[in-house]
Amino acid sequence: MTSSPRVLIGHGTENDFVVLPDPDGTVWAGGRLDAAVVRRLCDRRAGLGGDGVLRLVRSAHVPDAPAVLGEDLDRCEWFMDHRNADGSYAEMCGNGIRLFLHALIGEGLVDRAACADGLLVGTRGGPRRVGATADGSYWVDMGPAREFGRGSAQLDGRSFDGLAVSMGNPHLAAITDVDVDTLDLTTPPRFDPELFPEGVNVELVNVVEPAAHVRLRVFERGVGETRSCGTGACAVAYAALVAEGYREGTVVVDVPGGRLSVQVGPETTVLTGPAVLVATGVLCPEWLPA
Repeated sequence: MTSSPRVLIGHGTENDFVVLPDPDGTVWAGGRLDAAVVRRLCDRRAGLGGDGVLRLVRSAHVPDAPAVLGEDLDRCEWFMDHRNADGSYAEMCGNGIRLFLHALIGEGLVDRAACADGLLVGTRGGPRRVGATADGSYWVDMGPAREFGRGSAQLDGRSFDGLAVSMGNPHLAAITDVDVDTLDLTTPPRFDPELFPEGVNVELVNVVEPAAHVRLRVFERGVGETRSCGTGACAVAYAALVAEGYREGTVVVDVPGGRLSVQVGPETTVLTGPAVLVATGVLCPEWLPA
C-alpha cells in the first residue's frame, strides 16, 4: 500500500461514502481493503465516517468481476467496488453509483460530455448504466424491480407489512399510516429470515400523493438508518405504484437527505438525483494499519 492513499468524501442525498481512487488496482490490491479497514474508514469518530466505501477501480482488477458480470465484463471498464459500513460487500447502491460516476468525472478518468447517454458500470448486482444530466444531476438505470413475496418487519413495538422487492439487493417496502418521523430506527427491525436469508433493507413509507409522491425512512442492512437509499427509493416507488394498481409511472421520493425521482417502467427502473463531492485528502501513515 502506498504511504498516503488518496481519499474523497461525498454523498448522494446525504447517503455518504468514503471514495478510494484506485483505477489500476494497485493501491488497495489483494486483501488490503479488508472488512476491518472498511469499518475504520467508516467510523464517524475514529475514521472519516460514511455509510460505506466505494473503490474506483477498473473491472480487470476486481477478482470477482468476471463471475458477477459474465459476458458483460468487457463492456464494463469500471467497477463499483462497494462495501457497507460493517465491512460486508454490497451488491448495488443507487446513491453510491451516482457518486461513483461523479468521482470518475472529477478525477478526470471519464469525460462528462461522453456520459450523457450513460456509462456501463460493473457492480456486484450486475452491470448498471449511469449517466450525467444537463442540469448537473445523474441518472441510473437500476434494472427491473422484482417482487418476491410479502413480509413484515417488527419495529418500535409494531408490525409493518410490506412488499418484498429485489433491486439486485433485497428490500421490504412497508407503506404505513404511522408517521415515519415518529419511529425509532436506532435498533434493527426484526424480519422473516426465511424470506430474507441474506438480510434486508427495510423502508417505512408514508404516501403523500397516491402513485406519485412518497416519503420514507430506511434501515439498511450492514449500516443502520441512513439518510437515503437509492435502491430503496426504487423499491418503494414500485411498491407505491403496485398499491394503486399500477406497474409503471414516475414517483417523487423524499428521503431525509433530499429528493429523488424514480421512473418505473415495464422493463427497468430509472433513478435520478444529485451527487456531491465534499472533500479530498490523503490517509495519514500514523492512522493506517501496520
